[in-house]
Amino acid sequence: MADKVEVQVSHRFKAPPAKVYEAWLRPDQVRAWFSAAVRSMGLSGEIAEIKIVPEVGGAFLFADVRDGVEARHWGTYLDLEYPRKLAFTWNTVESDEFDPNKVVIEIKPDGGGSMVTLTNEFGAKWAGDKGLAEKGWNSILKAADELLGG
Repeated sequence: MADKVEVQVSHRFKAPPAKVYEAWLRPDQVRAWFSAAVRSMGLSGEIAEIKIVPEVGGAFLFADVRDGVEARHWGTYLDLEYPRKLAFTWNTVESDEFDPNKVVIEIKPDGGGSMVTLTNEFGAKWAGDKGLAEKGWNSILKAADELLGG
């Protein structure tokens, strides 16, 4: 069995690459698309906290409230190449910090818009959650696109 599992999703945005890139690093925009994505999965969409230090080595925290409990998503930026690439670790449970998920978002110009490909690599122990991860990332990309006028 492989040590890692990969999920890859793509979405065409109407917005140009710079706007898509910035939507991942501006707390007000992250709050809006993250809330919409969480609501699209049947949850409240209540956001407890968004913190972002947008630099390589900087940390982020996206936290929403699920049944009265804070669900935290955090990581560290590994690569920021304006306006075409973001890479970061993605943790949802404390044990992930020892073997974090890695997310790479590649943004390419596509006419007046952008084609975004998101690749999420995670430990094989989470292989059963591959479909859930794909659904979640698709929801996030769609919500971000709608925020940007897509």
